[in-house]
Amino acid sequence: MNKQFKVLVTGATGKSGGSAVEELLKLGFPVRALVHSQDERSERLAARGVEIVVGDLLNFDDISTAMKGIDTAYFCFPILTPGVLPATAYFAQAAREAGLKGIVNMSQVSARRDAKSNAAQDHWVGERILDMSGVPVTHLRPTFFDDWFLYIRNDIREKNTIRLPFGKGRWAPVDSDDLGRVVAKILVAPQAYAGKTIHLYGPEEYDVFQMSDILSEVLGRKITYDPVSIQEFIKADEEKGAHAHFTQHVTHVAQDCLDGIFAGTNDNVAAITGRKPTTLAEFFSRTKPAFQ
Repeated sequence: MNKQFKVLVTGATGKSGGSAVEELLKLGFPVRALVHSQDERSERLAARGVEIVVGDLLNFDDISTAMKGIDTAYFCFPILTPGVLPATAYFAQAAREAGLKGIVNMSQVSARRDAKSNAAQDHWVGERILDMSGVPVTHLRPTFFDDWFLYIRNDIREKNTIRLPFGKGRWAPVDSDDLGRVVAKILVAPQAYAGKTIHLYGPEEYDVFQMSDILSEVLGRKITYDPVSIQEFIKADEEKGAHAHFTQHVTHVAQDCLDGIFAGTNDNVAAITGRKPTTLAEFFSRTKPAFQ
């Protein structure tokens, strides 16, 4: 174990954060996890030797405490939760004070100055805040995660239907485990990626009609894509009590998808991790029980 180099992971009980912790432990680096609360997930991390710190990304003192004795850190703020800008500012200042050697920041492919999604624009501004911190930073901009399908698993399971407002928009779904491995590799070699903005995609681009065919093949039953309008999708979510922040974001990233903002693919996952990225069929096979 490289005891002279310690890494802080936020979102360590989530998807990409959990995968980053797993990879860092395999590489032999000590890990500190900033978690929102102690529960079974954090206890499992502690049992594997991860140092657990309970705190809130919207509390500057909590973040400063978590940064003490840290060399590099992964910043991952929940995209559908308001507050990314104050959290980013706190994180940047705490990292500067702690003298970090590097930050890996999880942004999104639609982050840009003129984004209509508040969350996407905030991610772009957050990138600029971190750039001004003086700490070397790498921004990751993934396209849609394949985990999107888990959010709508009830319709798939009960109605054999995918209801999404993406029309014939195309993207190459990226796997959260692959993202975590990318994060880990950069955290332990921050200078090699400092100052870079890296777009991350899955290995193959599809529209949702093609994705539904892949899911049908994995499940052994016909799954139909119902390309609802953005308005229909948002109305259904509002009826379920969706947060206004989520509604505003999805409204505009759905349009971004239709406009081709999420399209494309590259080999960055393989180049950074040394492993082929997870295919959509592999993701569906791994998560098959969720759809049955």
